[in-house]
Amino acid sequence: MPRQYDHLRVLATTVDAWGRALWLICPDAELQPSSYGRPYPQPRSSPYDALLVIDSGGSVREQIWRDMRLRVTQLDALPNGRFVVQGHTAAGDQNAQIIGRDGRRRRGFTMGRAVEFLMADRRHHVWSAYFDEGVYVDPISAAGLVRWDSGGNRQWGYTPPKGGEHIDTVYAFNVEDGVAWANYYPGFPLLEVRTHGGVRLRRTPVAAPAGMAVHEGHVTMLGGDRQPDRLHRCRLTEREAVLVEEARLTLPNGAPLERYARPLGRGRHVYLRGTSPRQWYVMDIRSQREL
Repeated sequence: MPRQYDHLRVLATTVDAWGRALWLICPDAELQPSSYGRPYPQPRSSPYDALLVIDSGGSVREQIWRDMRLRVTQLDALPNGRFVVQGHTAAGDQNAQIIGRDGRRRRGFTMGRAVEFLMADRRHHVWSAYFDEGVYVDPISAAGLVRWDSGGNRQWGYTPPKGGEHIDTVYAFNVEDGVAWANYYPGFPLLEVRTHGGVRLRRTPVAAPAGMAVHEGHVTMLGGDRQPDRLHRCRLTEREAVLVEEARLTLPNGAPLERYARPLGRGRHVYLRGTSPRQWYVMDIRSQREL
């Protein structure tokens, strides 16, 4: 994130389907303690105005979002200059919104509880993946993985094929145009879902990976087996992901990769950041001849 914003609180950040880094900033926010770990930024008033910072290959632009009532925790970009956000409201309902090109709310809708991942592609598909605290109590979250159109209308929810397990928690997620990949508990299979209706489960050799990249018949999983810096490169067959090789991932300066926030998978890319929301790293598996 450009240094001129260092003094401001970041509500949410992501890397979108076009490879742009997004930061949603609230100029008037304070840190609130959390019973789940690190404190979180809370706007001091509601409604509030927010500043969206978009970094596209070093070219930075801003957009003001007006009259926000949702405490945003996740966001992503949609085609045609719109955005989808998810978070918390005082009333507890309609916890997702579509933001228009003018930075104003266009529609609110209910996305369900305990959203672990919110990701969109360039073809008007929005995916929400959930963890157990929503799966077992919320009728929307119960599917574990849901697809929406870019207007916030539910299009599809996961039902496991014969012999498959229902989703408890999605651990790793990857979205590219027209397809989503998920690794979930129990069993940690690799789930492939095509927007035209195809669904496939594959066995994997890795338990609880944190992130993954997919490219040309291979998947590279990060973490898992209690080794956060381990890369597992696997060849995809009809029924399983077959381990080919393993290696360790380090930071660009060679330092060990020890703690990081939830990675984002975008096709052949894995986007990583540390505990700070201000800097993203990218791993491109296409450029790897050997791990």
